[in-house]
Amino acid sequence: KDKGYRERVEKMHDRLQEYLKRKETWFTKNLSKEKKDRPLVAYFSAEFGFHESLPNYSGGLGILAGDHCKSASDLGLPFVAVGLLYRFGYFAQKINREGWQEASAVDNVFHDLPVREALAADGKSPVVVELDLPGRKVRAKAWEVNIGITRLFLLDTDLAENAQEDRHITYQLYGGDHEMRIRQEIVLGIGGVKALAAMGLQPSVFHMNEGHAAFLGLERIRMLVTQQQLSFIEALQYVAASSLFTTHTPVPAGNDAFDPKLMEKYFGSYIRECQIGFEELLKLGRPWMYEEGEPFSMTILALRLSRQANGVSAIHGQVSRGMWQSVWPGVPKSEIPIQHVTNGIHTYTWMAPEIRELLEKKEGAMSEEDLAKPEAWEKRMDFKDKEYWTTHQKLKLQLLEFARANVRTQRLRNGASPADIRATDQLLDPKALTIGFARRFATYKRAALLFRDLDKLAEIVNDPERPVQFVFAGKSHPADEGGKRLIQQIVQISALPQFKNRIVFVENYDFNVARFLYHGCDVWLNNPTRPLEASGTSGEKVITSGCLNFSVRDGWWDEAYDGTNGWAIGDDTFRLEPEVQDEFDAFSIYEILRRDIVPLYYDQDSAGIPKRWIERVRRSLATIGPVYNTSRMVEDYATMFYRKAAEKGRMFAENSWSKSRELAVWKDKVR
Repeated sequence: KDKGYRERVEKMHDRLQEYLKRKETWFTKNLSKEKKDRPLVAYFSAEFGFHESLPNYSGGLGILAGDHCKSASDLGLPFVAVGLLYRFGYFAQKINREGWQEASAVDNVFHDLPVREALAADGKSPVVVELDLPGRKVRAKAWEVNIGITRLFLLDTDLAENAQEDRHITYQLYGGDHEMRIRQEIVLGIGGVKALAAMGLQPSVFHMNEGHAAFLGLERIRMLVTQQQLSFIEALQYVAASSLFTTHTPVPAGNDAFDPKLMEKYFGSYIRECQIGFEELLKLGRPWMYEEGEPFSMTILALRLSRQANGVSAIHGQVSRGMWQSVWPGVPKSEIPIQHVTNGIHTYTWMAPEIRELLEKKEGAMSEEDLAKPEAWEKRMDFKDKEYWTTHQKLKLQLLEFARANVRTQRLRNGASPADIRATDQLLDPKALTIGFARRFATYKRAALLFRDLDKLAEIVNDPERPVQFVFAGKSHPADEGGKRLIQQIVQISALPQFKNRIVFVENYDFNVARFLYHGCDVWLNNPTRPLEASGTSGEKVITSGCLNFSVRDGWWDEAYDGTNGWAIGDDTFRLEPEVQDEFDAFSIYEILRRDIVPLYYDQDSAGIPKRWIERVRRSLATIGPVYNTSRMVEDYATMFYRKAAEKGRMFAENSWSKSRELAVWKDKVR
């Protein structure tokens, strides 16, 4: 009945069909002109975030994986992805009257999700793979999601034929104990390889996004040993040559590691088919020098089963080379074979449509390739100040109205007084400088650093001529008591008289909440402990809508900051004493706000337009936009790693695996 709605849907459908039928893409123009020269990449990740309609992610790792898949499709890469489909996904967050985070599971009904049954190579049978666990077999069903031309396959063990404990394997992302985690990673890595084989897909390159998927290398080796009659060491040469591992974790404690007894329980029988002993398996997940009972590291396994490895920023690459130097004894840190590809974001997922319309007004839309070209962005920086400011103020008002509604819901649920509920209408000022902070509440991200000196902060936010306000959001892992205390601290501080209407905490941070924040804030605050932020991407997302980044020089910001496109907290040095570093960085935040950010924002002409501020927005868009996006990032992966890994794999498989056999013999001699 709604003709306009129907027309919009038809228009979107036509655009999608045109997109799916493209014959010329970045990939065909730059890497492959022949159909026979299009090696398939398989990308494995424990989580994927595309949209709130498919809540299969918890944070930055999943969002990055989703953006990677989107840009792989945009650029035309032959690319499939593999993960798990979680019955309950991540949790919904509510803040109670004490300011404490309460977590509740959200039951995903798969038939309401944008997924369908994956089909086997015959095009008819559903894909169900069988896995061996101690004393039993577990079946996992594959579901398919289409992300443009990228095919994503998600495995699910919540099947009636499985035992109840095994149905729980894919219940919850990052839930349960170490034994549940090893089961999940077996299903992801081993089950994922089996599922691709069942569908008749033969990837040339396997990309592990974090160590969760490292068991895929063992399954690839097992298949070569049993089907091609290679020895374990011969099969390993081919598998490693055609594998890439991306690490995201800059601290050893954040990497999965399993007790040797747990490994023996789950792999004691499996390794017989691989034709190696248990001690040989353990060595694959341990440094060269190890102690009795040393845990089995999934990151070390991934590094040993990959000849290509990378961190996700220049600093993180450097940190990773130092952290995993023990895997290559005697090799200088500078020569450790871990490179870096700095993370990016999928520009059109995160850019406000209103800002996109403004940028495209004269020059038209940027293609997928244009997004990685500085000249394409520079040509679109001639928008009028007034037009931009009017657009931005509308987006800010949408954020403030959303935040008020969110806080009102919290107060109603927590039994607040009628006066406090009515007072939500006064929360936040549309004319005030608005600063956002939203991310996972891990302690190293220092969410409460801003509150180190409440008197100084009160002076800043309550300046009658130049007020400042803050909007916070984020979840803490349900088992992270420290993270939950940080949330409570912020909620309680926001209720103090001196911060009334100036600080709010928006609950249940997800894709939808993120959009309002990224589109409506003036400044984005990011203050992790350096160098513990591997990359960080929230600051990359906000700049696409005209928000300016204010961050510690860690991860991507250390590369992007040039003194004119945002602000840097502190300096680029490392201090060993956390207390000293916190004091130094907190002082820097207050000082830069008072000296630089606040005066620049309120330097407005008679029409209320901050022209110098908008010049900085232009500079931010022009310098950051074309570099810190997943079009550039996936191009880097394709040219630096995928193409080379495919070529190496082809070479190692030629002539009945002769190169694999030769290299195995040589390595055996030099051991």
